[in-house]
Amino acid sequence: MAGSTPSPALLWRMTRPAFLLLTVVACLLGTATAAACGCGLDWWLAAAATLLAVLAHAAGNLLNDLHDAKSGADAANHQGIYPFTGGSRLIQRGLVTEGQTAALAHTLLLVLVPAGLLLAVKTAGGVLLLGLAGLLLVWAYSAPPLRLMARGLGEPVVAGAWFLVVLGSDYVQRRQFFIIPASAALSFALLVAALLLINGCPDADADARVGKHTLAVRLGPLGAAWAYLGLVLAAHGWLAASVWLLIPPATALWGLVSLPLSLAAASLLLQRAHQPQRLKPALALTVAATLLHGVGMAAGFALVALQH
Repeated sequence: MAGSTPSPALLWRMTRPAFLLLTVVACLLGTATAAACGCGLDWWLAAAATLLAVLAHAAGNLLNDLHDAKSGADAANHQGIYPFTGGSRLIQRGLVTEGQTAALAHTLLLVLVPAGLLLAVKTAGGVLLLGLAGLLLVWAYSAPPLRLMARGLGEPVVAGAWFLVVLGSDYVQRRQFFIIPASAALSFALLVAALLLINGCPDADADARVGKHTLAVRLGPLGAAWAYLGLVLAAHGWLAASVWLLIPPATALWGLVSLPLSLAAASLLLQRAHQPQRLKPALALTVAATLLHGVGMAAGFALVALQH
Protein backbone atom coordinates (compact mmCIF):
# COMPACT_ATOMS: atom_id res chain seq x y z
CA MET A 1 0.00 0.00 0.00
CA ALA A 2 1.15 3.54 -0.75
CA GLY A 3 1.05 4.62 2.90
CA SER A 4 3.58 2.02 4.01
CA THR A 5 7.28 1.87 3.30
CA PRO A 6 7.79 0.45 -0.22
CA SER A 7 9.38 -2.99 -0.36
CA PRO A 8 12.81 -3.42 -1.98
CA ALA A 9 11.11 -4.94 -5.03
CA LEU A 10 8.80 -1.95 -5.33
CA LEU A 11 11.67 0.50 -4.86
CA TRP A 12 13.42 -1.28 -7.74
CA ARG A 13 10.32 -0.99 -9.96
CA MET A 14 10.10 2.74 -9.19
CA THR A 15 13.42 3.29 -10.97
CA ARG A 16 12.09 1.78 -14.25
CA PRO A 17 14.94 -0.76 -14.36
CA ALA A 18 14.33 -1.94 -17.93
CA PHE A 19 15.58 1.40 -19.26
CA LEU A 20 18.69 1.45 -17.05
CA LEU A 21 20.27 -0.99 -19.49
CA LEU A 22 20.77 1.97 -21.86
CA THR A 23 23.19 3.47 -19.36
CA VAL A 24 25.00 0.19 -18.80
CA VAL A 25 25.58 -0.10 -22.56
CA ALA A 26 26.76 3.53 -22.75
CA CYS A 27 29.30 2.85 -19.98
CA LEU A 28 30.40 -0.33 -21.72
CA LEU A 29 31.00 1.66 -24.89
CA GLY A 30 33.02 4.36 -23.12
CA THR A 31 35.12 1.78 -21.31
CA ALA A 32 35.79 -0.04 -24.59
CA THR A 33 36.92 3.13 -26.39
CA ALA A 34 39.51 3.75 -23.68
CA ALA A 35 40.74 0.15 -23.75
CA ALA A 36 41.05 0.24 -27.53
CA CYS A 37 43.41 3.21 -27.29
CA GLY A 38 45.79 1.28 -25.07
CA CYS A 39 44.86 3.16 -21.90
CA GLY A 40 44.51 -0.01 -19.90
CA LEU A 41 41.42 -1.16 -18.07
CA ASP A 42 40.70 -0.69 -14.39
CA TRP A 43 37.64 -2.88 -13.77
CA TRP A 44 36.92 -1.31 -10.37
CA LEU A 45 36.83 2.20 -11.83
CA ALA A 46 34.67 0.98 -14.72
CA ALA A 47 32.23 -0.62 -12.28
CA ALA A 48 32.14 2.50 -10.09
CA ALA A 49 31.50 4.80 -13.05
CA THR A 50 28.76 2.49 -14.31
CA LEU A 51 27.07 2.33 -10.90
CA LEU A 52 27.06 6.12 -10.52
CA ALA A 53 25.71 6.61 -14.02
CA VAL A 54 22.93 4.08 -13.40
CA LEU A 55 22.02 5.79 -10.12
CA ALA A 56 21.82 9.14 -11.92
CA HIS A 57 19.60 7.60 -14.60
CA ALA A 58 17.36 6.07 -11.92
CA ALA A 59 17.07 9.43 -10.17
CA GLY A 60 16.10 11.02 -13.47
CA ASN A 61 13.39 8.41 -14.03
CA LEU A 62 11.99 9.06 -10.55
CA LEU A 63 11.97 12.83 -11.05
CA ASN A 64 10.24 12.36 -14.39
CA ASP A 65 7.52 10.20 -12.82
CA LEU A 66 7.14 12.69 -9.98
CA HIS A 67 6.71 15.76 -12.16
CA ASP A 68 4.50 13.97 -14.67
CA ALA A 69 2.28 13.01 -11.74
CA LYS A 70 2.22 16.59 -10.45
CA SER A 71 1.35 17.98 -13.89
CA GLY A 72 -1.33 15.36 -14.48
CA ALA A 73 0.35 14.09 -17.64
CA ASP A 74 0.48 10.45 -16.57
CA ALA A 75 -3.02 10.50 -15.05
CA ALA A 76 -4.41 11.86 -18.33
CA ASN A 77 -2.50 9.31 -20.40
CA HIS A 78 -4.71 6.39 -21.39
CA GLN A 79 -2.86 5.61 -24.63
CA GLY A 80 0.55 4.89 -23.16
CA ILE A 81 2.18 1.64 -24.20
CA TYR A 82 3.63 0.05 -21.08
CA PRO A 83 6.51 -0.40 -20.33
CA PHE A 84 7.78 1.88 -23.08
CA THR A 85 5.75 5.04 -22.44
CA GLY A 86 3.60 6.67 -19.80
CA GLY A 87 6.02 6.27 -16.90
CA SER A 88 6.03 3.51 -14.31
CA ARG A 89 2.32 4.10 -13.47
CA LEU A 90 3.03 3.22 -9.83
CA ILE A 91 1.76 6.56 -8.51
CA GLN A 92 -1.37 6.38 -10.66
CA ARG A 93 -2.10 2.84 -9.43
CA GLY A 94 -1.75 3.91 -5.81
CA LEU A 95 1.23 1.66 -5.12
CA VAL A 96 3.49 4.57 -4.12
CA THR A 97 2.95 8.23 -3.32
CA GLU A 98 4.49 11.34 -4.82
CA GLY A 99 6.30 11.87 -1.51
CA GLN A 100 7.86 8.41 -1.60
CA THR A 101 8.95 8.96 -5.21
CA ALA A 102 10.53 12.30 -4.31
CA ALA A 103 12.25 10.80 -1.25
CA LEU A 104 13.86 8.00 -3.27
CA ALA A 105 15.00 10.45 -5.97
CA HIS A 106 16.56 12.77 -3.39
CA THR A 107 18.23 9.84 -1.62
CA LEU A 108 19.89 8.74 -4.84
CA LEU A 109 21.04 12.28 -5.57
CA LEU A 110 22.50 12.60 -2.05
CA VAL A 111 24.45 9.39 -2.61
CA LEU A 112 25.69 10.57 -5.99
CA VAL A 113 27.34 13.78 -4.79
CA PRO A 114 29.94 12.32 -2.35
CA ALA A 115 30.41 9.23 -4.50
CA GLY A 116 31.11 11.42 -7.53
CA LEU A 117 33.62 13.45 -5.53
CA LEU A 118 35.41 10.27 -4.48
CA LEU A 119 35.55 9.06 -8.09
CA ALA A 120 36.99 12.43 -9.13
CA VAL A 121 39.70 12.09 -6.47
CA LYS A 122 40.56 8.62 -7.77
CA THR A 123 40.71 9.74 -11.40
CA ALA A 124 40.86 13.41 -12.41
CA GLY A 125 38.91 16.62 -12.08
CA GLY A 126 37.18 16.25 -15.42
CA VAL A 127 34.92 13.57 -13.93
CA LEU A 128 33.52 16.18 -11.54
CA LEU A 129 32.68 18.51 -14.42
CA LEU A 130 31.01 15.72 -16.38
CA GLY A 131 29.06 14.58 -13.33
CA LEU A 132 27.82 18.06 -12.50
CA ALA A 133 26.77 18.61 -16.11
CA GLY A 134 24.94 15.29 -16.09
CA LEU A 135 23.08 16.05 -12.86
CA LEU A 136 22.09 19.44 -14.25
CA LEU A 137 20.58 17.77 -17.29
CA VAL A 138 18.78 15.20 -15.09
CA TRP A 139 17.21 18.01 -13.08
CA ALA A 140 16.46 20.37 -15.98
CA TYR A 141 14.77 17.65 -18.06
CA SER A 142 11.59 17.42 -16.01
CA ALA A 143 11.84 19.64 -12.92
CA PRO A 144 10.45 23.17 -12.83
CA PRO A 145 11.15 25.90 -13.64
CA LEU A 146 13.01 24.70 -16.74
CA ARG A 147 11.04 21.50 -17.58
CA LEU A 148 12.92 21.26 -20.87
CA MET A 149 11.02 18.15 -21.96
CA ALA A 150 7.82 20.23 -21.94
CA ARG A 151 9.45 22.85 -24.17
CA GLY A 152 10.35 20.48 -26.99
CA LEU A 153 13.95 20.20 -25.78
CA GLY A 154 13.84 16.76 -24.21
CA GLU A 155 15.61 15.08 -27.11
CA PRO A 156 18.69 17.36 -27.04
CA VAL A 157 18.84 16.95 -23.25
CA VAL A 158 18.85 13.15 -23.29
CA ALA A 159 21.28 13.12 -26.21
CA GLY A 160 23.60 15.34 -24.18
CA ALA A 161 23.18 13.20 -21.06
CA TRP A 162 24.10 9.93 -22.76
CA PHE A 163 26.90 11.63 -24.67
CA LEU A 164 28.35 12.55 -21.27
CA VAL A 165 27.92 8.99 -19.96
CA VAL A 166 30.02 7.54 -22.79
CA LEU A 167 32.58 10.33 -22.49
CA GLY A 168 32.77 9.97 -18.70
CA SER A 169 33.27 6.20 -18.81
CA ASP A 170 36.17 6.72 -21.19
CA TYR A 171 37.57 9.57 -19.08
CA VAL A 172 37.88 7.56 -15.86
CA GLN A 173 40.21 5.18 -17.70
CA ARG A 174 42.03 7.66 -19.97
CA ARG A 175 42.16 10.63 -17.52
CA GLN A 176 41.72 13.12 -20.37
CA PHE A 177 39.20 14.08 -23.03
CA PHE A 178 39.67 12.65 -26.52
CA ILE A 179 37.95 12.77 -29.90
CA ILE A 180 37.40 9.01 -30.40
CA PRO A 181 35.00 8.51 -27.46
CA ALA A 182 33.25 11.75 -28.39
CA SER A 183 32.73 10.45 -31.92
CA ALA A 184 31.28 7.14 -30.70
CA ALA A 185 29.19 8.93 -28.08
CA LEU A 186 27.56 11.16 -30.69
CA SER A 187 26.33 8.21 -32.72
CA PHE A 188 24.85 6.50 -29.65
CA ALA A 189 23.35 9.73 -28.29
CA LEU A 190 21.46 10.40 -31.52
CA LEU A 191 19.76 7.00 -31.24
CA VAL A 192 18.84 7.71 -27.62
CA ALA A 193 17.23 10.97 -28.81
CA ALA A 194 15.30 9.00 -31.44
CA LEU A 195 14.14 6.61 -28.70
CA LEU A 196 12.75 9.49 -26.63
CA LEU A 197 11.06 10.97 -29.69
CA ILE A 198 9.20 7.80 -30.64
CA ASN A 199 8.30 7.17 -26.99
CA GLY A 200 6.60 10.56 -26.98
CA CYS A 201 4.31 9.69 -29.88
CA PRO A 202 1.76 7.52 -28.01
CA ASP A 203 1.77 10.06 -25.14
CA ALA A 204 1.37 13.14 -27.36
CA ASP A 205 -2.39 13.66 -26.92
CA ALA A 206 -2.24 13.39 -23.12
CA ASP A 207 0.87 15.57 -22.97
CA ALA A 208 -0.78 18.27 -25.09
CA ARG A 209 -3.84 18.35 -22.82
CA VAL A 210 -1.73 19.25 -19.77
CA GLY A 211 0.54 21.73 -21.55
CA LYS A 212 3.51 19.41 -21.91
CA HIS A 213 4.66 20.43 -25.38
CA THR A 214 7.17 17.71 -26.17
CA LEU A 215 8.82 17.50 -29.56
CA ALA A 216 6.29 14.85 -30.60
CA VAL A 217 3.48 17.28 -29.70
CA ARG A 218 5.08 20.19 -31.52
CA LEU A 219 5.88 18.27 -34.71
CA GLY A 220 2.66 16.28 -34.93
CA PRO A 221 2.46 12.59 -35.89
CA LEU A 222 4.01 12.75 -39.37
CA GLY A 223 6.52 15.42 -38.42
CA ALA A 224 7.73 13.29 -35.53
CA ALA A 225 7.99 10.25 -37.81
CA TRP A 226 10.16 12.09 -40.32
CA ALA A 227 12.29 13.58 -37.52
CA TYR A 228 12.78 10.07 -36.14
CA LEU A 229 13.98 8.85 -39.54
CA GLY A 230 16.37 11.80 -39.72
CA LEU A 231 17.85 11.00 -36.31
CA VAL A 232 18.47 7.31 -37.00
CA LEU A 233 19.98 8.07 -40.40
CA ALA A 234 22.19 10.75 -38.83
CA ALA A 235 23.35 8.33 -36.12
CA HIS A 236 24.34 5.57 -38.52
CA GLY A 237 25.58 8.02 -41.15
CA TRP A 238 27.86 9.70 -38.63
CA LEU A 239 29.33 6.35 -37.58
CA ALA A 240 30.14 5.50 -41.20
CA ALA A 241 31.50 8.99 -41.88
CA SER A 242 33.65 9.02 -38.74
CA VAL A 243 35.30 5.73 -39.73
CA TRP A 244 35.91 7.15 -43.21
CA LEU A 245 37.52 10.18 -41.50
CA LEU A 246 39.76 7.71 -39.58
CA ILE A 247 38.48 8.79 -36.17
CA PRO A 248 37.45 5.39 -34.72
CA PRO A 249 38.81 2.05 -35.98
CA ALA A 250 37.01 0.27 -38.80
CA THR A 251 35.68 -2.36 -36.38
CA ALA A 252 33.44 0.34 -34.85
CA LEU A 253 31.30 -0.19 -37.97
CA TRP A 254 29.90 -3.22 -36.17
CA GLY A 255 27.52 -0.67 -34.71
CA LEU A 256 25.77 -0.53 -38.09
CA VAL A 257 24.17 -3.88 -37.26
CA SER A 258 21.36 -1.80 -35.74
CA LEU A 259 20.48 -0.04 -39.00
CA PRO A 260 17.91 -2.60 -40.27
CA LEU A 261 16.07 -2.43 -36.94
CA SER A 262 16.04 1.37 -36.97
CA LEU A 263 14.77 1.50 -40.54
CA ALA A 264 12.06 -1.07 -39.76
CA ALA A 265 10.95 1.04 -36.80
CA ALA A 266 10.96 4.18 -38.93
CA SER A 267 8.84 2.47 -41.57
CA LEU A 268 6.29 1.36 -38.97
CA LEU A 269 6.20 4.82 -37.43
CA LEU A 270 5.54 6.46 -40.81
CA GLN A 271 2.78 3.94 -41.56
CA ARG A 272 1.13 4.14 -38.15
CA ALA A 273 1.83 7.75 -37.19
CA HIS A 274 -1.90 8.42 -36.74
CA GLN A 275 -2.45 5.11 -34.91
CA PRO A 276 -0.23 5.46 -31.83
CA GLN A 277 -1.81 2.45 -30.13
CA ARG A 278 -0.20 0.28 -32.85
CA LEU A 279 3.36 1.50 -32.24
CA LYS A 280 4.51 -1.15 -29.77
CA PRO A 281 6.54 -3.10 -32.38
CA ALA A 282 8.27 0.13 -33.47
CA LEU A 283 9.04 1.01 -29.84
CA ALA A 284 10.52 -2.43 -29.20
CA LEU A 285 12.60 -2.24 -32.38
CA THR A 286 13.91 1.18 -31.35
CA VAL A 287 15.03 -0.03 -27.93
CA ALA A 288 16.69 -3.08 -29.49
CA ALA A 289 18.41 -0.95 -32.15
CA THR A 290 19.79 1.52 -29.60
CA LEU A 291 21.19 -1.23 -27.39
CA LEU A 292 22.56 -3.20 -30.34
CA HIS A 293 24.22 -0.08 -31.76
CA GLY A 294 26.09 0.55 -28.52
CA VAL A 295 27.01 -3.08 -27.99
CA GLY A 296 28.15 -3.44 -31.60
CA MET A 297 30.47 -0.46 -31.38
CA ALA A 298 31.75 -1.59 -27.98
CA ALA A 299 32.54 -5.04 -29.38
CA GLY A 300 34.42 -3.45 -32.26
CA PHE A 301 36.54 -1.37 -29.90
CA ALA A 302 37.07 -4.36 -27.61
CA LEU A 303 38.50 -6.36 -30.51
CA VAL A 304 41.08 -3.64 -31.09
CA ALA A 305 41.93 -3.69 -27.38
CA LEU A 306 42.47 -7.45 -27.45
CA GLN A 307 44.89 -7.09 -30.35
CA HIS A 308 47.23 -4.82 -28.37
